[in-house]
Amino acid sequence: MKASENREIIGKTKSVRELLHGIKYSIDYYQREYRWQEKHIVELVNDLTSCFLENYEDHHTRNQVASYGCYFLGSIIISQRNGVNFIIDGQQRLTSITLLLMYLNNLQRNTESQVKINDLVFSEKYGKKSFNICVDDRIKCMEAIYENCDFDDNDQKESVQNILARYDDIQTCFPDDLKDKALPYFIDWLIEKVHLVEIVAFKDEDAYTIFETMNDRGLSLTPTEMLKGYLLVIIEDLAKKNDCNDLWRKRVEKLNHIGKEEDADFIKAWLRGQYAKTIRERKKGAEAKDFDRIGTEFHRWVRDNESLLGLKEQKDFIRFIEEDFAFYSKWYETIREASQQQKEGMEHIFYNAQIGFTQQYQVLLAPLTKQDSEQAILSKLQAVAIYLDIFLNRRMWNYRDNGYSTLSYNMFQLMLNIRHKSPLELTTILYQRLGEEEDTFVNSREPFHLHGMNRKHIKHILARMTDYLEKQSGLPSDYLNYVTLRGKKRFEVEHIWANHPERHQDEFEHSIDFDKHRNLIGGLLLLPKQFNGSYGDLPYKDKLKHYFGQNILAKSLHSDAYNHNPSFVRFVEASGLAFKPYEEFRKDDLSERQKLYEQLAEKVWNPENILAVVNSQT
Repeated sequence: MKASENREIIGKTKSVRELLHGIKYSIDYYQREYRWQEKHIVELVNDLTSCFLENYEDHHTRNQVASYGCYFLGSIIISQRNGVNFIIDGQQRLTSITLLLMYLNNLQRNTESQVKINDLVFSEKYGKKSFNICVDDRIKCMEAIYENCDFDDNDQKESVQNILARYDDIQTCFPDDLKDKALPYFIDWLIEKVHLVEIVAFKDEDAYTIFETMNDRGLSLTPTEMLKGYLLVIIEDLAKKNDCNDLWRKRVEKLNHIGKEEDADFIKAWLRGQYAKTIRERKKGAEAKDFDRIGTEFHRWVRDNESLLGLKEQKDFIRFIEEDFAFYSKWYETIREASQQQKEGMEHIFYNAQIGFTQQYQVLLAPLTKQDSEQAILSKLQAVAIYLDIFLNRRMWNYRDNGYSTLSYNMFQLMLNIRHKSPLELTTILYQRLGEEEDTFVNSREPFHLHGMNRKHIKHILARMTDYLEKQSGLPSDYLNYVTLRGKKRFEVEHIWANHPERHQDEFEHSIDFDKHRNLIGGLLLLPKQFNGSYGDLPYKDKLKHYFGQNILAKSLHSDAYNHNPSFVRFVEASGLAFKPYEEFRKDDLSERQKLYEQLAEKVWNPENILAVVNSQT
């Protein structure tokens, strides 16, 4: 029988290594888009790292990884035709695993105990490399990621933009405690103990029949639908049951208009923020607690916690839908809308979303009560969002990880502390928490600088500082342009010093010292991409006149900024910030500018802003 006539279907469990080692996959042109969003990659990384940490002990040897528990990542469906493996279902997972492997490979480049995993990403034949998941449109992008180089996604297709964004998300959410000694253990576990079921058909129609059967939505209910069914079955009053069902359906439709699976994301944020009392310890064999179970099986958690939720009789179930579900889903909708576009009084929710902090939603819901006035709710949301903004940016400035795994326990404790608090109690708690934090901007662990992994963070911080300076100087906000413009008009991090150490030989004996100073944030600006292309390589004195035509942070290097901008001058005098022009920009000048940026950051992310939220209402 010819291969094309083969109607055999083969299903086999395989490890990541068995699936990707030396095997090529193609994707049909009509289903080539990679569409995973941030929440999907964060959930994957968090699930994998949490599962690994349930087994890992610091005293283990690497051969003990063989006895660790496995993780099942689902199934993939392959159609083999003419000797080529076409992915019918599973490219989102396989592409995401490939991105994680490339990140881990970049992470281990300078370590002693390296695990060979590059052959799971690409293979080499006659001196030519080709990726194991081969899509022509993605090759240059994937090469840049593998080589840990910048790649301009300007005018690129959806898949390329998503691949770059999800790789950034992996860099952000991968936990610090797996980056050192535990790293080779985690890589071993990932490639050997993470399994998928590979289903191979030898005719396309068979592969698609399997795909349709496994994804027939009529045969499976989502956790949201199962929760609704559980709540409604207790309500015997038919009219009330119908009313509750209609309300639930309308609210879910509203939520899912914001984004896919937003209904489930809301329920997780609501139940965690309002009810979770316990969280799993990060150690081997630790039991899943409230926080964890809500994240994976909230419909079962509700059923098991009826007394905590006050669900005893029919009227309680009606109240839970008509009052609790309706109230919190509406405010969640408001919060998510504020995360997607700037709203007056809720700007910090947008700022936090811009750096990809998805945990803010559960924290924002924690202090809210149904008895709150609208003004009280808005004050609470603003105070919590400002707190998170300061907390997260301080951590970035001090090179601390803001990933999901790293901060989940911290955010859980925060929710416990602020749950159902009044605006005054809330702001007092948040202000005191910031006062107890070790990390600040002026007392950072080491001078804040640009390195290979934090360009996105640097851009965000420069955008915020530039925007603050402009608004304080009576100029309109340009923040959205700084963070959202794409193409030739996009803004990029610009070095004040061009990459020419020979121009600074009188100040630096070695180019390494020059690079170290050149990358300090005090030597950086946020400027249009076109500017860097036109003037970026020029000596400082030649660039200075061009800086005057840019944003106020760049203008402040030029003497005319202090002669023709009275609002800026008044702000400088009132704030005490040591802004001054520089005819030349040498080592001592850059160090001086570094201290200025530290002081400016303290102004932008000032804890007093939290107290001002309540003070403005009294």
